[in-house]
Amino acid sequence: MSTLFEPTTLGPMTLKNRLWRSSTWENLADAKGHMTPELLKVYDDLASGGVGTILTGYAFIREEEQPNPGMMGIYDDSFIPEYREFTDRIHTLGANIVLQACYGGSQTSFQPEARLIWGPSAVKNPVFKVTPTPMTREDIAALIDSFAQAARRARQAGFDGFQIHGAHGYLLSQFLTPYFNRREDEYGGPIENRARIIYEVLEAVRKEVGPDYPVLIKMHATDEWGDQGLTPEESLTVAKGLEARGITAIELSGGHISKDPSTLPIKPKITAEEKQSYFQKPAALIAAGVDVPVILVGGNRSVPVMEEILEKTRIQYFSLSRTLFSEPDLPNKWKQGFRGKPRCVSCNKCWGKDRNMCVLDRKEQE
Repeated sequence: MSTLFEPTTLGPMTLKNRLWRSSTWENLADAKGHMTPELLKVYDDLASGGVGTILTGYAFIREEEQPNPGMMGIYDDSFIPEYREFTDRIHTLGANIVLQACYGGSQTSFQPEARLIWGPSAVKNPVFKVTPTPMTREDIAALIDSFAQAARRARQAGFDGFQIHGAHGYLLSQFLTPYFNRREDEYGGPIENRARIIYEVLEAVRKEVGPDYPVLIKMHATDEWGDQGLTPEESLTVAKGLEARGITAIELSGGHISKDPSTLPIKPKITAEEKQSYFQKPAALIAAGVDVPVILVGGNRSVPVMEEILEKTRIQYFSLSRTLFSEPDLPNKWKQGFRGKPRCVSCNKCWGKDRNMCVLDRKEQE
């Protein structure tokens, strides 16, 4: 019987447990995306807290396209030396670390008037009210190369792997979603076309990093948008296409940002176990249809719930965000037998103008 705290391997990477820290925007990098002492401490605490593998906060891959302030960067080679020191530090503390890379697109409120913002089509973002510039084939080729060069830098900097952000309303996930993707060329229409840009990103990344280096993707099991969105069956088609092209593992999330809390990727008020691990059903459907490992994200905060999913489905790993924001040593506590409620109450008040942190910690500082 598999357990949460058994060691496993993912390609050349050895994982001391099945727990991952899911990518989380800390809002602590400097204006150019470089590390700060405050950001280093966040990762020190995570690595010391017992999680097996850390996914970094999303790093922007083109200097002129930063969807939020305080993000890590990976857009040029100046990051390689400092990230080499960073990854060495995390490895010394006993954790793996994987860099997540992202192009934001129209889901942004950070200086949109001062930037060229790409999108699959000229569709105004319903929440952020930004209308992007539709991408030409030349733009798509440039974006693909930016992801590939970001992956090269990540490998040279000592990251254990590279994750493509294809979820949560950012550019690559917009290509998958019919609401945003109204194209009539080879990048629009049926799911095989809407997924084409993601396939091409993966193929370009593989050419840069080779066949064995861990390359992951974060994508939706479902975006909960009805006939305007991505269905679990379409996500399974995409997952199979990624598997055929050499993806190492797939982290499955879902939802979309709206005024309805039930559609959010990070759902509030989930202290009851029956509300937790809320993308498990569509993720289990996809996990059953592929051989590559699936990582489930979204409301994972109970050891018994995760162990039941591990036993009854083909989902192999679990990633956590808000709970580790609040309690970075929670994996160590779980390993030692703690089965009480986490400190995090899933209030979704982590986000602040100066930095993102647990609201309980913010109150303690006041």
